[in-house]
Amino acid sequence: MTCKRCRKRFPEDESRCPHCGHPNPDPTRLYQTSTVMISSGGADLVYRSVDEVPVRLRTKLLRFTNGRNSATILIADRRGRREIAKVMRSLPAPAHRKLAGAAIAAVPRWLTHRRKLAILAALVLLVLTVLSVLILHQY
Repeated sequence: MTCKRCRKRFPEDESRCPHCGHPNPDPTRLYQTSTVMISSGGADLVYRSVDEVPVRLRTKLLRFTNGRNSATILIADRRGRREIAKVMRSLPAPAHRKLAGAAIAAVPRWLTHRRKLAILAALVLLVLTVLSVLILHQY
């Protein structure tokens, strides 16, 4: 984007020109929205935030969403991914490791790529051995 005051170029997502400080009339912002839908008592109830949920339901909601099976689903375009990466870099190391490791937590650490290939090779060898024994046993 080009600044209207100093005519120098700067990224679109900046709120001000880094050269002269002139405000960007249309900055790209990161917006957070939420919708909470709760199915309870045969009805689907929709709220704009967790604060709007009645206390009784909010207690249940918080109990179930803070457990082992809870997760965050994030959908972002390219610019959103850059913003998320910028925020993650500013987090303290333990929080950064926790967020970065959450996506691969289901895979055991001992199951490396090399070990997967070795297991696959062993299975293929086992299947070929069983097939050859069956074929030789028929004749």
